[in-house]
Amino acid sequence: MDFSNMSIMHYLANIVDILVVWFVIYKVIKLIRGTKAVQLLKGIFIIIAVKLLSGFFGLQTVEWITDQMLTWGFLAIIIIFQPELRRALETLGRGNIFTRYGSRIEREQHHLIESIEKSTQYMAKRRIGALISVARDTGMDDYIETGIPLNAKISSQLLINIFIPNTPLHDGAVIIKGNEIASAASYLPLSDSPFLSKELGTRHRAALGISEVTDSITIVVSEETGGISLTKGGELFRDVSEEELHKILLKELVTVTAKKPSIFSKWKGGKSE
Repeated sequence: MDFSNMSIMHYLANIVDILVVWFVIYKVIKLIRGTKAVQLLKGIFIIIAVKLLSGFFGLQTVEWITDQMLTWGFLAIIIIFQPELRRALETLGRGNIFTRYGSRIEREQHHLIESIEKSTQYMAKRRIGALISVARDTGMDDYIETGIPLNAKISSQLLINIFIPNTPLHDGAVIIKGNEIASAASYLPLSDSPFLSKELGTRHRAALGISEVTDSITIVVSEETGGISLTKGGELFRDVSEEELHKILLKELVTVTAKKPSIFSKWKGGKSE
């Protein structure tokens, strides 16, 4: 009997065991993120921490109380969260638990694009000046701090309302981070490019300036002409059409790739010619 091979297999089994457990925990956290179950999970961690501390310091009464809470708490959880648990099991049964997170991110990205398009088209027709910058990998916290924090869900109505003339937030840039409007009335660095047309105002210089120092996508609506411009990577694209704007935003902001068809979906569709 080769004990060295058995030892290697034992270690490999332990590694696989740990990786599977961590993967399941990761997926569960992703699944419940944004739901009321997150607060429940935080409460459980607090109770466990109190139990460990009470055992360390010899607080027997506190430890007994936390033991009872953990013993009977899981039964209460099953009763209280029965609908959520049922939906989770149904999701697991449908086999889409691993694709749900990616689908949610993709929906948020498409919602962001739709909100930008609707708001910019509305403001362009009415010649309402606007400056919207979408943060990507490069951090923009320094610029967010110069404005008024909002941390609001993205919507075309909110974007339009921010840039209505003579309102407190209309002057400056809106910065979008993730799926939220992080701030309004923020200051962006102005570009020093000598090639920028003199007829372009502060909004266009700010849009080009932020694109020179970050990887953000910035959209400008001209107050004078109603034209829509876009900057990225230190380049300015002037007077882009609705179709061009959609293509650029789709290319730059949607990061989740389409799911490849499986072998089973090919069989469902019949044999290819």
